[in-house]
Amino acid sequence: MQQASSHQHHYQHSAKPPVSRSSSWIRRSPPPSPPHKKLWGGGGGGRSRYVCRIVPLLVLTVYSIFTVVRIPSSSLVVSNADSERVERREDVEAFKTHLPSNQNNLEAREETRSPASLPCSALINGEAGGGQAAAESALCCDRSHYRSDVCYLRGDVRTDPSTSSVLLYNAPRGSAPEKVRPYTRKFEGSIMSTIDEVTIVPVVDAGSNGTTAGDTGKDSLRRRCDVRHPPGVPAVVFSTGGYTGNVYHEFSDGLIPLFITAQRFAGEVVFVVLEYHYWWLGRYGAVLERLTNYKVVDFRYDRRVHCFSEMIVGLRIHGELVVDPKLMPNGKGIQDFQALLHQGYSRTPSATAAAAAAQPPVPLALAPPSRPCLRPDDHAKVAKPKLVIFIRKQNRVLLNLPHIVTACRRAGFAPHVMNLRRQTPLPAIHAALSSADAMVAVHGAAVTHFLFMRPGSVLLQIVPVGLDWAADAFYGKPAQQLGLGYLEYKVAPEESSLAAEYGVNSTVVRDPSVISSRGWWEMKKVYMDRQNVTVNVKRFGELLRSARLHLKNATACGKAAATTAAAAAASATSWS
Repeated sequence: MQQASSHQHHYQHSAKPPVSRSSSWIRRSPPPSPPHKKLWGGGGGGRSRYVCRIVPLLVLTVYSIFTVVRIPSSSLVVSNADSERVERREDVEAFKTHLPSNQNNLEAREETRSPASLPCSALINGEAGGGQAAAESALCCDRSHYRSDVCYLRGDVRTDPSTSSVLLYNAPRGSAPEKVRPYTRKFEGSIMSTIDEVTIVPVVDAGSNGTTAGDTGKDSLRRRCDVRHPPGVPAVVFSTGGYTGNVYHEFSDGLIPLFITAQRFAGEVVFVVLEYHYWWLGRYGAVLERLTNYKVVDFRYDRRVHCFSEMIVGLRIHGELVVDPKLMPNGKGIQDFQALLHQGYSRTPSATAAAAAAQPPVPLALAPPSRPCLRPDDHAKVAKPKLVIFIRKQNRVLLNLPHIVTACRRAGFAPHVMNLRRQTPLPAIHAALSSADAMVAVHGAAVTHFLFMRPGSVLLQIVPVGLDWAADAFYGKPAQQLGLGYLEYKVAPEESSLAAEYGVNSTVVRDPSVISSRGWWEMKKVYMDRQNVTVNVKRFGELLRSARLHLKNATACGKAAATTAAAAAASATSWS
């Protein structure tokens, strides 16, 4: 259009003199004919007037023909881009005229988007939808989270254990190799360097013109599939290396991220594990079999080529022992993960996996079953609320444990002491805590087992000197998100064994931030590895009474009593 305008401008500029002469000629009266000349042999003034009228018309006709001849052919052609712009404008006007705004939005949502136009997180979370986009190959990595990198592959995906790589055949053109360590502590370089790295290799079939290598007889160039998994059953690749062996990290860095990433597949997913540990499968098999219907693949030692139509390398993570419903496509939360734990560890040995899978996980009831609801006039002995005390043997030891047990009894609890070992079966721990009303533990990995406790129960964490932030971030906030009552007993400087070692007024005891500023490992060496505690029984007893009051208000018995009192008050009001 701009080109046509420039031609038109040029035409007008060059045409001014003729237009000026023609108009001037038309405006003047024709000069009288000389007496010695006659037009066409006579006719006088009539013919002269006729000629004066037709000559300007002939000049204008010639002038118009000349103008058309001078216009370039390109200025008469509308480009495709211009045509599309016009059509789009016409479509927009048509939508504005004939369709309500809500139908406009519906049309926009139903458009099929190419994988290249979708954010990688949408593909990983399963928000991309179906249709043509689901049939196209895809390769992308989401490296935006400070805790983990996650890559997504779709198409002809084949494992290559000999080179610790995954091959994507018929990859989108322009795809580049990607390297990822599928562990959820990306921010910690020292531990990430110990995690096996997976290389994702895109293979583009040149000259296939949209056909796959198998269609053109090139399948022999690909690694032969030893195990071909069903279409629509993806793989999730992750590592059980790093801090695996510490129960906190097994849940926070492993099982909960695995739940976040894989639960949307409803069991139709294959787990491919790097740095696979058989004891890990034995310990958490009851959880894994509720997330997958298939055998776990040992990526390092299973030398067979596994073929998939879809794969996720790495795990999503939301934070410390947390599942954020706002970040889940289906709104699942930590209560749903706890329900899965309860279903896995409370089943009878005779129950089959198929029967268990037929029963969806149900969140735990509010009231622990340890106390019956009794009427005030009942003379039966009321069961005391059950309190479980976790003890440690190497560090952060409760040096006055017998006095603590006595204080628990005086506060009205029935204390049970548990000395956890690595070989303690998880079903036994689950049985102890799922029936408990309260739990007492010094800050450490064993506190992670609050995930087995019912909502409305109480977690009382004893926080040694220098561990305030870690205690709240790792266990306090997650326990409250699960629906537990949370109380902290903060150890005073004189109650810490560090006071005897460094002096009660030393910087180590009075200002732990000085040591913490030197880094996590320095803080761990001083405050976690070398500290024991002697609890002030009187001050601890006050917290126990607060826990008892919380249980009275939070259990089903307390709620029933509150409901009865409210009904009685309403009735009294109506009578008055």
